[in-house]
Amino acid sequence: MGFFSSIKRLWSSNKTAETPETPQVPAEEALAAQPAETEDGASHEESSVSDAPQSPVEVVEKLPETAAAEQQQADLEMDQLAAGQSLEPDGQAPAPAAAAQPAPQPDAPKEPSGWRDTLLLTLREAEPRLSVWLSIALEDLGPDARTGDELWERVRFLLTALGAPENEADAFVADFAAWAARMEYEEVADFRSELQYRLALALDLEDEEDERNRIFLKLHQGLERTREQLGKGLSTLFASHGDLSADFWDELEELFIMADMGVEAATELCKRLKSRARAASATTPEELRPLLAAELEDIFRIPRRVVAVNPPEVVLIIGVNGVGKTTTIAKLAYRARMQGKKVLLAAADTFRAAAVEQLGIWAERTGSGFHSKGQDADPAAVAWEAMDVAIRDQYDILFIDTAGRLHTKSNLMDELHKIREVIARKHPGAPHRSILIVDATTGQNALQQTKIFKEAAGIDELILTKLDGTAKGGVAVAVSMQYGIPITYVGLGEKMEDLRPFNGDDFAKALLEQ
Repeated sequence: MGFFSSIKRLWSSNKTAETPETPQVPAEEALAAQPAETEDGASHEESSVSDAPQSPVEVVEKLPETAAAEQQQADLEMDQLAAGQSLEPDGQAPAPAAAAQPAPQPDAPKEPSGWRDTLLLTLREAEPRLSVWLSIALEDLGPDARTGDELWERVRFLLTALGAPENEADAFVADFAAWAARMEYEEVADFRSELQYRLALALDLEDEEDERNRIFLKLHQGLERTREQLGKGLSTLFASHGDLSADFWDELEELFIMADMGVEAATELCKRLKSRARAASATTPEELRPLLAAELEDIFRIPRRVVAVNPPEVVLIIGVNGVGKTTTIAKLAYRARMQGKKVLLAAADTFRAAAVEQLGIWAERTGSGFHSKGQDADPAAVAWEAMDVAIRDQYDILFIDTAGRLHTKSNLMDELHKIREVIARKHPGAPHRSILIVDATTGQNALQQTKIFKEAAGIDELILTKLDGTAKGGVAVAVSMQYGIPITYVGLGEKMEDLRPFNGDDFAKALLEQ
């Protein structure tokens, strides 16, 4: 991540900039300290030294100038006395003798380096984790720290120490300070979690171990109800059977169905587990437990794909009403903005009342651009014009909000096809991503929605919202198994930071952990 190299570079430059002047010493001592000339003549080092001005020589050469300046000052004082002027300081301009000194006096007070030197040393010695670095940067502000210049300067210093360019650090601080002011936050404790989240995005540290731990903790808490149902059921089942009998497999399949995996997915999962058990020569339920975790990890593994596109990247957002589609767009836009991207939101949901106004508010809050034509406008026309704006103004990414629709509303499904065709004509390859937003609390209905929209709109990704507090988290397993559509994000709360990248390994561990 370039942290220690950045710290070393900044630390070295600080030391160089803040090195005090070489103290002047008597000429005799300086001459005695000069290296003697060798028989072969002056070496290269001595030649270099002789070319540079020597401090002792400067001391000797300046003595006559100093004497002349003192004589000039004495003459001036005599003239002032003759004219009846007072010699007491009265706030007037400095005397000519003072102005004649080209260099600061040796005993002039040096500008204090403040907290930066200490902070640099502490950061270099600290454990390389974002939460630790942030704690160190804010430590001197105390437990009741509040917003203000010192706080923002420390955040800026931390960003530059971790390798962020100065202009990006300035923009980050200005943006975050403005957000804190809008939210009327004054105490750091009110927004510290948000600050760390934004820093992780800005510094591309979301995969860092510390940040992964934060995500896992949030996921673990969100899956508590699902885990209570599935985890306790597994523990009871495993404890009541001594071997992998037919009854055991029947009860395991029933348990998966009760966890909202659905009949088809539950049957397929049991089939895969039987195959793993045979390959591993597992004969007891306890030997099956790690095999179940491994199978879930494989189910959620997202295949690599080419993510680079010719800008602007166009993302089509699809979903039924009530799944949190508009707020999820806002969270996606927020993430992109924190990663330094220029974002445009297009309000092509002209069907639902107040949808355009709501998206406009989110665009303002996230610092994104916004394009709309008002309610009842043609959604395809909105998408077409938004493409023009995105290309003309060089936006990095365009999110297009579409109306919530059901498979029973054929007119809305046809409208979705039209939007896709318009986008493709305007920008080859677009839409680059079609994301279906699914409410995890709907359980088996989520499976039906995924099936319909995959057939009608060519879904590339899924985002599961409202995963926190639901007992139906098993639907994630069913969606991945039956349709092979990768889950890219999960919603774990209402805050901007609560939309998190989906990690299959972490999900499997959080789902099965007791």
